[in-house]
Amino acid sequence: MALAKTVYNLLFRRTSTFAVTIMVGAIFFERVFDQAGDAVFDQLNRGKLWKHIQHNYENKEEE
Repeated sequence: MALAKTVYNLLFRRTSTFAVTIMVGAIFFERVFDQAGDAVFDQLNRGKLWKHIQHNYENKEEE
């Protein structure tokens, strides 16, 4: 209960801090959701994307 009261007093009591908390939370959620979506896409398409098969088609030039 004390934790909830502390969070309320720090983040949700004033409108300005509430708005900033919502904005920061939205940005954080967007970043996590985007990275998770990319990871799922890469996993489902493993072996089909250029970054996975690039070594088959590029020649290593010897110096």
